[in-house]
Amino acid sequence: MRIGFDAQRYIESQSEHIKERRAQIGGKLYLEMGGKLFDDYHASRVLPGFRPDLKISMLEELRDETEILIVLNAQDLLRNKIRGDLGITYEDDVLRLIDAYRERGFLVEHVVMTHVEPENSAAQVFRTRLQKLGLNVSRHYLIAGYPTDLDHVISDDGLGKNEFAETTRDLVVVTAPGPGSGKLATCISQIYHEYRRGGKAGYAKFETFPIWNLPLDHPVNLAYEAATADLDDVNMIDPFHLAAYGTQTVNYNRDVEVFPLLAAQLTRLAGESPYKSPTDMGVNMAGYCISDDSVCQEAGKQEIIRRWFTARVEEKRKELEPQMSDQIALLMAKAGISPLDRKVVRPARELARSTAQPASALELPDGTIIMGKTSALLGNSAAMLLNALKYLAGIDKEIDLLAPEAIEPIQTLKTKHLGSHNPRLHTDEVLIALSVSAAHNDDARHALDHLHDLRDCEVHTTTILGSVDEQIFRNLHVRVTSDPVYQVKTLYKKH
Repeated sequence: MRIGFDAQRYIESQSEHIKERRAQIGGKLYLEMGGKLFDDYHASRVLPGFRPDLKISMLEELRDETEILIVLNAQDLLRNKIRGDLGITYEDDVLRLIDAYRERGFLVEHVVMTHVEPENSAAQVFRTRLQKLGLNVSRHYLIAGYPTDLDHVISDDGLGKNEFAETTRDLVVVTAPGPGSGKLATCISQIYHEYRRGGKAGYAKFETFPIWNLPLDHPVNLAYEAATADLDDVNMIDPFHLAAYGTQTVNYNRDVEVFPLLAAQLTRLAGESPYKSPTDMGVNMAGYCISDDSVCQEAGKQEIIRRWFTARVEEKRKELEPQMSDQIALLMAKAGISPLDRKVVRPARELARSTAQPASALELPDGTIIMGKTSALLGNSAAMLLNALKYLAGIDKEIDLLAPEAIEPIQTLKTKHLGSHNPRLHTDEVLIALSVSAAHNDDARHALDHLHDLRDCEVHTTTILGSVDEQIFRNLHVRVTSDPVYQVKTLYKKH
């Protein structure tokens, strides 16, 4: 994989910039972290060289002066909201994040629950659970007129009625399991209470995307719009920055909309605001760490195409109108690309046409395309996986890796005991059979040794994947897209 992003430069420059911003504030800094701290796979896809955990690695440079504040929207508990990439509830993700931060030596003692008025039963139960686990829980309420009625919002009847999280470190990183959590409102509330208690505090925003010093129509910025199409986020030229400095920078609609509130609050509390624009609030140095723009441009284009396929499948599964995919299609047009610019799409579709069966294609890091067709024994994804491992291990494609004594018990279990009418092996079953075969077969063992080489490979299937195959590819960190077609035309679909 060609690298287009300098990770080490990012860690060094980013941590230094945050220190400079805290010194500029002259007090406690509440740093709102947009996106994911631990597993930012979107950033790693559009900025090759950006590790999924790079942001938390950067914060480790500041660990001794950092406290982490986790924010959770109480209404997400009522909706039982699921984090799609992990398949867990936001409730479970809060606990996962606390464990992960603490394992890296960070101080995490507080959770802020927002939108708790009225406080629903799910929020009450989770608040009690967190308190029993030794965590402090503060509640923030819905404020009438937020964010436009400044006199009411910035008052004891507005922000003042929120419960204060008593943090102890100079740098407070405010993060959350997902979007719409209330991170910014939490920062504003905390700053209000800090000043009311005689302290001094300020705000900064860490938002990787859109990258403020890349053009508005740069593929990396367009890819962010594609990734947030469901949130109605729109990249835009920062009008406040343009008016203040005569310079075009890129921001997005939500930060632009709330900036007047933040600037007014800082002015009322501190006498003046250090910021003339939403761009000024940011501490993102990612744009300065791009080492090969052409690599990142191509990565951004590929991400837009993947997002389009993902939206099409989601719309098919939920029988939705193609609103999201149409929106992303406009971004593809802006970037001058089409679905066929994804190298694995055309060969997968051609094999499906020639065999009249579902098919798949995988692109290896060296550019080799590996095919998978449906057979009596294997589903196309399983066949493709085996073929790729053979290629990587230098094994002749005619050699059978799976021992009959490993295959037959799985097929018998499926068809005679588990109610399946399909004896074909799926990816998880193939990996189990391959593992069993590896005990007595050197080729199978060598093939398994190359599983890690599939990381970041590109795959396209001509039918929608089942949940098991989808999870296997996710665990292998393989980037999969699918055509919005079900293999079996039935009314009931097992996901």
